[in-house]
Amino acid sequence: MLPFRPPPVSDPTLILELKTRRPPSLEGRAGCESWSVDFSPDGDWFAWSMGHGIVWPLELQTTHTCVFLILFLNVISTFAGRDSQNAETDREDKSFSCGHPVWGLAFGPRPPKSAAWARPAKTRPQGNNSLLLATGLENGVIKIWNVLTGNAVFDLRGHEGVVRDLVFPQNGTLTLISSSRDKTLRIWDLAQKGKKVQVLSGHKDWISCCSVSSDCSMIASMACLWSLRSYTFMRNLTGGTRKTLYLQSSCDFSPDGALLATTAFSGSSWWIDLWDPYTAEKLCTEHLVLRSSCTCFWKGLIADGCVCLCRALRIWEPGKKGMAMQTKVDRETNGLCCKYHPRGGVVATGTRDGHVQFWRVPTTVPSLRHLCRSVLRHAVSTHQMEPLPLPKRILEYLTYRNIPDRLKTCCSSSDDDEWEG
Repeated sequence: MLPFRPPPVSDPTLILELKTRRPPSLEGRAGCESWSVDFSPDGDWFAWSMGHGIVWPLELQTTHTCVFLILFLNVISTFAGRDSQNAETDREDKSFSCGHPVWGLAFGPRPPKSAAWARPAKTRPQGNNSLLLATGLENGVIKIWNVLTGNAVFDLRGHEGVVRDLVFPQNGTLTLISSSRDKTLRIWDLAQKGKKVQVLSGHKDWISCCSVSSDCSMIASMACLWSLRSYTFMRNLTGGTRKTLYLQSSCDFSPDGALLATTAFSGSSWWIDLWDPYTAEKLCTEHLVLRSSCTCFWKGLIADGCVCLCRALRIWEPGKKGMAMQTKVDRETNGLCCKYHPRGGVVATGTRDGHVQFWRVPTTVPSLRHLCRSVLRHAVSTHQMEPLPLPKRILEYLTYRNIPDRLKTCCSSSDDDEWEG
């Protein structure tokens, strides 16, 4: 069962926390982790892996602004605070039982909405109910679900290890990219039910993450970049003094595709790096004092920000001093994944105990120069930018060379002392 929990009064940025209820014998044991969370491209659905092979899709009654999402979640939490028992029994169970632990999930593109589709669910037409959800399982199988009907559509088989991450490109096609512990990436054509498959091999270690650039030209996996157009290897990300990345946990492109954020374990520490994917140049780096980390950029009509999740949620804007947001350190919670709502304003995080939390995050009105850079860099690569006869400061801004080499934004000295204590 899924009780809705009101947020603790001590942290006003926490909108809502959803906790799974399990038998005491299963609490804290392997298999209950929430390894993946995701919002649908239109922001109307949310799903997360609850542990023990269960995925829960949740419909969000959003409109064109994320404010209504916040209000909707607050209404749920308030209702749960008054009568959590009724909240449990009145809600229809639409969970998906996958049969094996779920390590990755991703929503597929949704057909454009029509006036008929905007009507209440009971009066919607039945021919346009094809919102897909892909779930990557521990046994190497990818199950494809129809979220609106709750039915399993078909399985994708080929991986020989845990399917760790899944991603759909932003061009609206039914192309699915999967990464696995079998050290391969696979590109599936769901329009052909996965019969047409491209396999990208060459990794020497497990592949725990993958991401696609906004122009759908590149795939990032660990420290490698691949062409999504020719299905060939492009370059490695090996800059800086740390030549070996022993473990990479996550990666994500910025909305304009001109930055790539990665988190990696090297030696005895975790690091977050920002790269230029076109030149493989490392633009900045930061040492993190934590046990695990994931990163994601938010995508919406707001300035680009990067999230770092450990035992606290930390958000900053590259190129600016200080963090835009930092939640309180919670030693009892170990975050594993995070995802921005497509319209911004809310971040969802999954934890090691299988819970999910929704956080209210700052939104800012983007500057005109930021909007100009975003539009320009979405279509123009770094190699095309550098020969332009522009003043040095403008060129540095357009190519993100104005970001400090080291971000003094994560884990200050006081945080380090508190962590070690």
